Amino acid sequence: MSGKVFSVTPAQPVTEVAKVMVQGRVGSAMVIDGPWLVGIFTERDALRAAASGADLNAASVKDWMTKDPVTVSPDMDTDEATALMATHGFRHLPVVDGDAVVGVVSLRDLLSTRIRRRSG
Repeated sequence: MSGKVFSVTPAQPVTEVAKVMVQGRVGSAMVIDGPWLVGIFTERDALRAAASGADLNAASVKDWMTKDPVTVSPDMDTDEATALMATHGFRHLPVVDGDAVVGVVSLRDLLSTRIRRRSG
């Protein structure tokens, strides 16, 4: 899990969020409205938005995000997280402890863990 959580508001423009994601080398942004996780905006969402032909300077993240994302707890087993991601086709899962987003687990994180287990 990465404890580096990039969060944005639902009203932020797609171009602004995509630019910061590229600069920060992150594949997803947690969309937070007040204290609530309301969505996740990923590289795939940015591609869908770009392919639509919409004005991405005017379009907000809320128009393209995945609403009410599936979340996992910090103590979820990596095998369970892998199965969940494979079943749903996710590459990023928000890690939530209570109401707080405490991290993000990515497909890359899970693959790295599996590789370390095999070589260790």
